Amino acid sequence: MKQIDCPHIGSRPISEFTYGGEVKAEPNPHETDDAAWTDYLFSINGGPGLRTEWWHHGPSGTWFIIERDTLTDSFIRVVSGEEGLREP
Repeated sequence: MKQIDCPHIGSRPISEFTYGGEVKAEPNPHETDDAAWTDYLFSINGGPGLRTEWWHHGPSGTWFIIERDTLTDSFIRVVSGEEGLREP
């Protein structure tokens, strides 16, 4: 069975996790028109390649970020949500 490394409790079966969508910057609500909001909400990058995604571990209630290669369906890096959102 495929495993994901939860940053808090270690390797767990993928059935305990829920995909939360691609990590992307939210537009500024005061400077964004309806077309930009529509693009943010409904446009996804469906092609193969490296993606940065939100995942949720149900039993621990933890949200975190995974870098995943969708071409090989392999997990590259797992970071906590707080760590992943820090500015470089």
